[in-house]
Amino acid sequence: MIDNHAYCIIMAGGIGSRFWPISRAGLPKQFLDFSIQGRSLLRRTYDRMKAIIPEENILVVSLERYRGQVRSQLPELPEENLLLEPYNRNTAPCIAFATYTVLKRDPAAVTVVTPSDHAIARHEEFNKTLTEAISYAAGSDALITLGVVPTRPDANFGYIQMAGRSGDGGPVKIKTFTEKPDAELARVFIETREFLWNSGIFVWRADAIQLALEKYAPEITRLWDGWQEVLGTESQDPFLQRIYTDMPRTSIDYAVMEKTDNAWVYPAEFRWADIGNWESLYEYLAYHDEQGNALNRTTRRLLKDCSGNIVYSTREGKLLALRDMEDFIVIDTDDVLMICPRDEQKLKDFLSQLAMPEYEEYR
Repeated sequence: MIDNHAYCIIMAGGIGSRFWPISRAGLPKQFLDFSIQGRSLLRRTYDRMKAIIPEENILVVSLERYRGQVRSQLPELPEENLLLEPYNRNTAPCIAFATYTVLKRDPAAVTVVTPSDHAIARHEEFNKTLTEAISYAAGSDALITLGVVPTRPDANFGYIQMAGRSGDGGPVKIKTFTEKPDAELARVFIETREFLWNSGIFVWRADAIQLALEKYAPEITRLWDGWQEVLGTESQDPFLQRIYTDMPRTSIDYAVMEKTDNAWVYPAEFRWADIGNWESLYEYLAYHDEQGNALNRTTRRLLKDCSGNIVYSTREGKLLALRDMEDFIVIDTDDVLMICPRDEQKLKDFLSQLAMPEYEEYR
């Protein structure tokens, strides 16, 4: 167990639009159980972190509209540890909100920041890496991210280029960030052995990221003037409503990590997946048949001459029968049946039509 100055911030405010029609605006992916193990991605993240961080120091940042879902899935979460943003403004504002909240409680805090929708295996390796990163961050002002040693040239992940090698098992200076390269560039990255997958998991002292935000993202931090007096009081909600109206939408990578010369990475070898699109879910689903069809185990199916498909149903007892289909996504829910080629760009173009008014009830 880490000491009482260690905190965890779980970011759980995304809408999961890439997983439509399973993930909807009212029930996004972090609240869903893709593993059929009875635990959502959020629940699994919380349970994973409480093995390392004191449970009273785990905070969840989500949206006001998801208050009920968080409370239902994490009933033990203290009310003061549920931070609710009025609007989704990406990760930098989310991290600023949580950082100021933690600093008001504990100026000496070291914080782990993690998404709520990632899948992680080899927990002993994960716990070891994270514990080392927390200990290192406590004694420095380094802004640390965990970088996963890649096992394949995957174009769906971001990459971090190391500026050297870790000689003593500590962090390595970051040279560059690359967001989702094409397949050929991803292969080059793997061959150089200089690149890691960007896990999106960060470790730093709360006061260190505060100073970095103030230096590199003043358009965010200037809106937080007066946070010391309002956070944790009855004035907090009106304050948030006011400042989030003008809050820029930006990621922590873009706002800080790509600008600072103090970004470091811990190479890690735990199994990790960002469940961010159908391709990553294809790898994550528990069951693949001999023809490479990815299935959720509760789906009853009859497949003939089919390969490389994602076949997923939310309705028990319904039979999905497919013939002569290759590399398709077939998703069946109570109100939507989606059949689309397993091509990210085609899917993105297709789902963009959901913005039309006649499809509002299905979003």
